Amino acid sequence: MGSPVSAIIANIFMEWLEQRAIANAPIACRPKLWKRYVDDILEIIPKGTTQELTDHLNKADPTNNIKFTYEEEAEGKIPFLDTLINRKDDGSVKTTVYRKKTHTDQYLNFASQHPLHQKLGVVRTLLDRKDAIVTEEEDKQQEEEHIKHALNQCGYPNWTIEKVKHQISDKTKAKKITKDKNAEKSKGMVVIPYVQGVSERLQRVFKKHNIQTAMRPHNTLKQNLVHPKDKIEATKTCDCVYEIPCKNCKKSYIGETGRPFGVRLKEHLKESEKLTGRKFTRAVRKESVDEINKSAITDHVSQENHVIDWDGAKKRRRVGASNDWAGKVNFWCR
Repeated sequence: MGSPVSAIIANIFMEWLEQRAIANAPIACRPKLWKRYVDDILEIIPKGTTQELTDHLNKADPTNNIKFTYEEEAEGKIPFLDTLINRKDDGSVKTTVYRKKTHTDQYLNFASQHPLHQKLGVVRTLLDRKDAIVTEEEDKQQEEEHIKHALNQCGYPNWTIEKVKHQISDKTKAKKITKDKNAEKSKGMVVIPYVQGVSERLQRVFKKHNIQTAMRPHNTLKQNLVHPKDKIEATKTCDCVYEIPCKNCKKSYIGETGRPFGVRLKEHLKESEKLTGRKFTRAVRKESVDEINKSAITDHVSQENHVIDWDGAKKRRRVGASNDWAGKVNFWCR
C-alpha cells in the first residue's frame, strides 16, 4: 500500500484526468452521471456508446499508465461498491446489498478471544449497512434474515442481534447517554491485553475513575505461526555496529564492519592475544604508549594492561538507525 501522500497525489491526478476526459468527450457518449470512489466509477451514458467512451478515456492519460475497463448493466442490475442497483419495471430504481460470488459470509467468530463490544460491532456494521443501502422494506427483511443466518453460522446467538437492534432503534437515548458521559472530562486512556473474564473487570474499574480502556490481543495466530524470516545468528550478521566492553573499566570499543560480526571479533581477539603473555614492566608500558597497533582494542590492552570481555561483545543497530551512542563518553574507537 502506498503512502498517504502518494494516495493524495494519485487522487488529484485522477480528478484532473476525469475533468479533462469528460469535458472533451464526444457529445454522443458524454456521461450524464459520473460518480467515482477511488478507482470504481458509476456512469450513465447513452445506450450503445460504452466502447466509444472507453476508447476515449484510454486516450486521455498522456502517460498511458491508466487504463479503463467497463461492466455493463445486466438484467436491469449493476453493482457499485457493495451496492446493487436494480432497475424496476416502472423505470424507478431500488438498491440492495451486493455480494460477490466468492463472498463466504465469514466474520469474526463469536468463540474467539475478543471483547464482546467488538463482536457486537460486527453485528452493528451489518445491520447499519442494511439500513443505509437497502431501500425497500421487503428487501430489508430478506437482508436481515441473511445476516442472522450468516452470524449464526459464525456462532452468534440470537440475543446479540436483538441487543444491537435495540441499541440502533434507541439512538436518541444512546446519544443523550454519550453526551452525559463526555460532559465529564476523561482522565486518559490505557491499553490492556485482552484476557477473557479479566479485562472486562479491569475495564469496569477504570470506568469508575473515568479512564477509558482499549483492548488488544496478547496471543495471535500471526505471533505463533508466521515467521517469514529465519533468525540470523549475531556472529553471522553483516554490515553492523558492534560493542566490545572491557572487564577492568567502564569503557567499551564501538566499531563498524561490513563483514560478518564473528569474523571481525576473531580478528580483534587474535591481535590482542599477541600481547597476553607480555610482561608489563614500567619500561614496556612506557614504550607501549608510543606504539600504534592495528586496533584501538590492542592499544587499550597494551597501554592499560586490561582484559577485554570477549563474551560480552554484542552487535548493535546500523549506523544512523538510532541515537544509541549519543552522549556516550566512556568508549574509545578507531
